[in-house]
Amino acid sequence: MEKIHTDKAPAAVGPYSQAIAANGMLYTSGQIPLDPQTGAITGKNIKEQAEQVMKNLMAVLEAAGTNAGKVVKTLCFLTDMNDFAAFNEVYARYFTEKPARSCVEVSALPKGALCEVELVAVI
Repeated sequence: MEKIHTDKAPAAVGPYSQAIAANGMLYTSGQIPLDPQTGAITGKNIKEQAEQVMKNLMAVLEAAGTNAGKVVKTLCFLTDMNDFAAFNEVYARYFTEKPARSCVEVSALPKGALCEVELVAVI
């Protein structure tokens, strides 16, 4: 197993890694819309926050030597399912290969984020 880290994505806010590479696969921790430089939430609405989440995930994928086209599964968390369509607009621009996905509503996310996404990809 190999821990993956990049300064282009936010540092972990707890006792975990940005991602782990194992047996040719990448498993990311959930990314929320944190600015990698400041550690603060960016964006006031779901589209702006989803955009930052995707940028963070793309940075982790790149650090692991893979890309969005090799993502096989995502798990998406929204604090309001009414944001589903707007979230999908952003998501669809990044995951054009349409990996398997789950999307659930949760009561809260760290730091008051509106969305969080984790993924599994082939390296």
